[in-house]
Amino acid sequence: MKRILFLLVASLGLGFVTHATADTKTPAKTPVTPVKAPAGKKAPPKAPAPKKIVMVSADKKKVLAELYGGFKFGMAKDDVLKVLSKQIDERFEEKIKSTEDITKKDKLRAEKKREMGDVQKSYVEFNGKNVGGWDVSIVEGEFAHKTSEAMLDRWENKDGKNQRRFFFFHEAQLWKMALSVDVSILPEDKRNFETFSGVMQSKYGPGDVDGGTITWYSDEFEVRALDKLKTYTALILAIEEPKTKKQLVALRAEKADKKPETSSVIKAVIDVDNKDKPDTKTNNNAVDSVINANGGKPPKK
Repeated sequence: MKRILFLLVASLGLGFVTHATADTKTPAKTPVTPVKAPAGKKAPPKAPAPKKIVMVSADKKKVLAELYGGFKFGMAKDDVLKVLSKQIDERFEEKIKSTEDITKKDKLRAEKKREMGDVQKSYVEFNGKNVGGWDVSIVEGEFAHKTSEAMLDRWENKDGKNQRRFFFFHEAQLWKMALSVDVSILPEDKRNFETFSGVMQSKYGPGDVDGGTITWYSDEFEVRALDKLKTYTALILAIEEPKTKKQLVALRAEKADKKPETSSVIKAVIDVDNKDKPDTKTNNNAVDSVINANGGKPPKK
């Protein structure tokens, strides 16, 4: 397990009071016959107990907060791009200074410019139109259309990491980031939820496990780890602002495409409620009369 933990972490970078009674005698109580519920009626089911949310410890919160990666919730797109530009400049500056080859320096500067350009071009608004295949992708469940949501992304391939950071905006403000982490460095027999869950909870502390998702809660943010191993050989780590998430869940439900109502004319023809069912037994004679009138013979009964 230590070896697997090392590999995966490397890829992430990252009371009651009683009273005495008086001596006076109390009259005997008349037995009460329990009232039975009317026949055929069942007692209403008990409401499920509310789910208990366990907050992460202070030290684990600090570890989880590393997922911010230098960004803050509430940033506008241009603010995010400025931070990204600075990060890219710093990374390439080291490479440019490390060589005296003028041609190589020029190639590195061109590569830096191209990388920043790719990030800028990745911006997409989810307005119901073609969004470049994101509706069927590793982040397909992280956004919705026609709810003032948008996204941009950047590959973070350095120091042996192969991961992609997605920035999600609502009403032009950053509210969530998701990291797609390639775990192909793990042995194939270890690419499963059990290994994934063990490693993640070892690093970030106990989380709320539900199916293929682990969630950690804090007062400032929530982090979700999603198992995408079978489809993409990757994991998703998403850090998000709870307040905006709650608002978006309600908004998405409100804006979700609804099945169009059948028109009254069509309803009258197709009987969608199955209320207009003819009694075939009662109308047998009527059917026979129609058959006879048209030169046919009714079936023998």
